[in-house]
Amino acid sequence: MLGLSLTGPARGDQLVDALRAAVRDGTLAPGTRLPSTRDLAADLRVSRGLVVTAYEQLTAEGWLSARRGAGTVVALAPTPTPAPFPVHHEPPLPVPLRPGVPDLALFPRAGWRRAYERALATVADRDLDYPDPAGSPRLRAALAEHLGRVRAARADPAHLLITTATAQALTLLATALAEASVPNGSRVAEPAGSAVAGPVLPHLRIGVEDPGSAGIREHLLANGLEPVPIPVDCSGITVPPAGLAAVLVTPAHQYPTGVVLSPARRAALVAWARDTGALIIEDDYDAEFRYDRDPVGCVQGVAPDVTALVGSVSKALAPAVRLGWLLVPPALCAAVTRAKTAADRGGPTLEQLALAELLTGGGYDRHLRRARRAYRTRRDALLAAVTRHLPDAQVEGIAAGLHAVVTLPEGVDDVALCARAVEHGLAPTPLSSLRLAAAGPPGLVIGYAATSPAELTAGIRLLASLRE
Repeated sequence: MLGLSLTGPARGDQLVDALRAAVRDGTLAPGTRLPSTRDLAADLRVSRGLVVTAYEQLTAEGWLSARRGAGTVVALAPTPTPAPFPVHHEPPLPVPLRPGVPDLALFPRAGWRRAYERALATVADRDLDYPDPAGSPRLRAALAEHLGRVRAARADPAHLLITTATAQALTLLATALAEASVPNGSRVAEPAGSAVAGPVLPHLRIGVEDPGSAGIREHLLANGLEPVPIPVDCSGITVPPAGLAAVLVTPAHQYPTGVVLSPARRAALVAWARDTGALIIEDDYDAEFRYDRDPVGCVQGVAPDVTALVGSVSKALAPAVRLGWLLVPPALCAAVTRAKTAADRGGPTLEQLALAELLTGGGYDRHLRRARRAYRTRRDALLAAVTRHLPDAQVEGIAAGLHAVVTLPEGVDDVALCARAVEHGLAPTPLSSLRLAAAGPPGLVIGYAATSPAELTAGIRLLASLRE
C-alpha cells in the first residue's frame, strides 16, 4: 500500500522510521492522506495498535496531522531538515558533532504524553499540595527499582532525592559537604578584623578527572569548590591524594576518554575514601548506552557508605525534561535534604509522576532499546568515516556513550582545528581543552548521537579538509 515491508522485532520502530524518512525525502508529500490504521495494519500484517502508536508518535513530532473527517495526512509544514553545515551559523550553537547531546527527535513524545495523562488522571488531591522536597515517593520508588536492576545500585528510596538534573545534584552536594566540614555551625578561622556575619565556610578541594568535563569544573568553581586534577590513564582515575573533601568520577564511561575504571582502581578508590573520610561522587551520565560490552555496575553498589550516585534523564530522554536523581550515603541524607528544601522546596510533581509512569510501564526501557540501536548505527558510521578520511587518527571510547575521542598526530593544533570547524557549522570539542595538568596527544571529542550517518560522514570529510 505504501511500499513498506517490516521484518523481525521492533516493527513499530521500523514503521515510525520508514514513515518519517518518506516524509523527509518527499516520497510522502505534504497533504498526502495516509491509509487508515486498520487498512495499513492489514497490509503490513501487524496489529492495528502498532500502527495507531506509530501515527500518534509522528503526529506528536509534527510529521503527520490528524484531521477530523479527513483521516491522517502528512503535515503541510513538516519539520525541515536543515542545510548541512552552513558557513555562518548563528546562535543557537551548531549541533553537528557536538558531544553530550542525544537525538532530540527520538524523544518519546507519544509515550511521554500517555504517561503524563495517566499521571494526571490518577494523581491524588493531596499530591497536588506542596511536594516533598526530596521528590515524589512514587518516582523515588520507581527509580530505586530501576537503578538496582540496571545499574546494580543499592538504592534505598529514603536516601534518594529527585533533582533538577545533575547541576542541582552537584550544588546540593557542595552545600552538604561545606556544612559537614563546619561542625555545629562553628566559625572557621577568619582574617583579623573580619566583619563577616554568620559561619564562614571552609575552603573545600575536590578531585576531578584529568582530562575531564570543563563544564563540570566550572560548575564546581561556581559552588565554591576548588577542582584538583587527578590523572586518568588506561585503567581510569588514579588514586587521589589526601586532603580532598571529595572526588568526582565517571567510572562506567570516563569523560572524555571512555575508559572503564578497572576493578583494582575501584577497590583502591573506595579504600582511599574510607581511609580519608572523603566522598566519591559518581556521575553516571551516559552509562545506559553501551554497545560492545556487558553492563558495568556502579561504584555505589559496592560502597554505598562513601559514594553519592548522580544521574539524570538528560542523555536518555532530553535535557529539557530537567529531572535527575541523587543517591547519597545515609550520613549525608539529612544535610542534602536541608539543602534541597532551601533550594526549591520541591520540584514539579506532575512531571515526576509522568517519569514514574514511564519507568513502571516499560516505556523508558523501550525508548532506551530504540535509542541504542540508532546510536550504534551512527557510532559505526563515525568509525567508517574516520577510517576513510582521517586514516592517521585513532578512535577511542566507542564501546558506550554518545561520543568518541579521535586522537590526532602530534603537531596538530586541535583548538585551531575546532575553531575552523565552528566557522563551518561543526562543533567538536578540542581534547586539549579538557586537560588541566595532564599531557597527551591532540584530538577531537565528537558527538555522534544527534547527527545522521550521512551528516557524520560529511562532517568528518570536512574536518579532514580543514586539517590540510
